[in-house]
Amino acid sequence: MESGNERIIFLVDMQSFYASVEKAAHPEFRDKPLIVAGDPARRSGIVLAACPIAKKYGVTTAERVGEAVRKCPEVVVIRPHMQEYINVSLQISAILERFSDLVEPYSIDEQFVDVTGTMALFGKDPVEVALRIQAAIGRETGVYARVGIGPNKVLAKMACDNFAKKNQNGIFTLTHDNKREYLWPLGIDKMFGVGSRLNRHLRRLGIHTIGQLAAYPLERLRQIWGVNGHVLWMTANGYDYSPVTPTTYDTQKGIGHHMTLPRDYRTAEEIRVVLMELSEEVCRRARFKGLMGETVSVGCRGADFDRPTGFHRQMKLDGPTNHMPHIFAAAEQLFARHWDGEPVRSVGVSLTQLRPDGEYQLDLFHDRERERKLDYAVDTIKERYGAAAIIRASSLTAAGQAYERARKIGGHYK
Repeated sequence: MESGNERIIFLVDMQSFYASVEKAAHPEFRDKPLIVAGDPARRSGIVLAACPIAKKYGVTTAERVGEAVRKCPEVVVIRPHMQEYINVSLQISAILERFSDLVEPYSIDEQFVDVTGTMALFGKDPVEVALRIQAAIGRETGVYARVGIGPNKVLAKMACDNFAKKNQNGIFTLTHDNKREYLWPLGIDKMFGVGSRLNRHLRRLGIHTIGQLAAYPLERLRQIWGVNGHVLWMTANGYDYSPVTPTTYDTQKGIGHHMTLPRDYRTAEEIRVVLMELSEEVCRRARFKGLMGETVSVGCRGADFDRPTGFHRQMKLDGPTNHMPHIFAAAEQLFARHWDGEPVRSVGVSLTQLRPDGEYQLDLFHDRERERKLDYAVDTIKERYGAAAIIRASSLTAAGQAYERARKIGGHYK
């Protein structure tokens, strides 16, 4: 790690981020078990975050609020405030940018930082710099940060997930020199990029630890999974040549909107209303970014958890568009073609194969310029007065969710 050729990468992770932000805003709850959860009355009552005190009672993320309360009757339940979490996340980004100009958001509560070129300005070694970052974030936001340190992003990530989160000081360094001792004995499910399904596949091959995957014949992995098999082998061996890139998310590959419904939707008429609203939102976001797309995707999940149903299908359009009637027509056609008639719990619409909307094909049968001006005029009104300032009449029916969705960010209340 000390050689001049190796980078010094941090993965900075916020402990129980949503819960920590709420505790910072409500000091009276500092020593009490606290969870952030959705609205139980609308069937989105799952635990989004639990503070360390609540976790000691066995409360886990993604379980139902009722189960969490059963485990810990005195737990404080707070509805999410997504805009505040976004604000704090941006504040943390600004703090990290004081230590390096190479900061890459990984999620709302995780960010990569490359301090290779700036470490000498802030400390004698990476751990001292990590301690200063922890102190700055804690002092300015009230949130406790854990830091994984490594010569690349994948080792920094696994250092944080598997070791820093359990260390007393919240910092751990994982390198090629100590990976045999620390990383390779871990179960294969602890490796970055291995989910439950891949975990089962690997175990059927007799691969139970990260070290066993690191020693597995590369060609065999490539035969089974192609290039993904090579990536798995590289991850197990701690190799990752991807740079920390601040502009990672500047280029968008798709725009989608997904909604968990407040009740089971059983009829095509009800679902049609939601598909229209979702198509409207996807197109509005595409226009906001100056984009249009050529492929529409629709997915849904059935209401029966014991017998999962649903589908995800896509359709290529005749040409790129960000005009709602075009997107909705394709979404409605896909849904009608693939829906099995079972009650629906959630549904989503997305637009891919994006390109700038400054150039488009003229149409003899449609006034594309008039459509564009009307769409952007409506967007301007919504931007100024709110997403629910103009809605379609169908959204006023019992199936409509436009008003409720306007109160939320990412499916949770602002």
